[in-house]
Amino acid sequence: MDIIFEELDCRDTHLGQISLRKRTELQLGGVLVYEVKLGDEFLMSSLFHAGEDALAEIGLADIAAPELDLVVGGLGLGYTAATALKQAGVRSLLVVDTLAEVIGWHESGLVPLGEELAQDPRCRFIHGDFFGLATGSPGFDPDQPGRKFHAILLDIDHSPSHLLASAHGGFYSRQGLEKLVSKLHPGGVFALWSNDPPEADFMHRLRQVFVEVESHIVKFHNPFQHRDAAQTVYLARTRP
Repeated sequence: MDIIFEELDCRDTHLGQISLRKRTELQLGGVLVYEVKLGDEFLMSSLFHAGEDALAEIGLADIAAPELDLVVGGLGLGYTAATALKQAGVRSLLVVDTLAEVIGWHESGLVPLGEELAQDPRCRFIHGDFFGLATGSPGFDPDQPGRKFHAILLDIDHSPSHLLASAHGGFYSRQGLEKLVSKLHPGGVFALWSNDPPEADFMHRLRQVFVEVESHIVKFHNPFQHRDAAQTVYLARTRP
């Protein structure tokens, strides 16, 4: 008999208890679903990754550089990182995650995209606090302090105002965003996934720091609710 539900891993972390589950979704004809939970909150499902894909597609669509060096903040089930690596001209990708457990899922092939990411020579996992690295002077690459990137794609918090941890809040301030800009090449891009509609206050803060700011609504069908759902991708560009 096929597995209906299996908990693949469950660990206590500094953010709370995180778990990786695999289940058969009978309502959708027996499709296999991978889910990540933090405590009682669902963080990620392999059923719904249109927003994570769009974060990479929108974020990398129009960067004037022949070869791209990227950072993805938040590994999750790997959809943003995998989509980023499929875009033209990607030379290198650092994927930063604060949970060694999540990185371990990919390195051991416990999640569907893990082997693909772990074996791509352009991709490197960084175990660290994205927000601390984004606002600190050494930056994201421990091997090259001060290194700059063409795009930084972020998918960690639910939205700029619905945070997984209160300590993340400073990053979304004007001062935090200004420190992030120092990690980008001229004309570089910061793109952010959000589960909520565009927030006027956050758009205002982005415009205080970046020269071009947009918000994109990403719609996808939710078969359980029999309607479309929507997420947001913010896009901000530094001065060329």
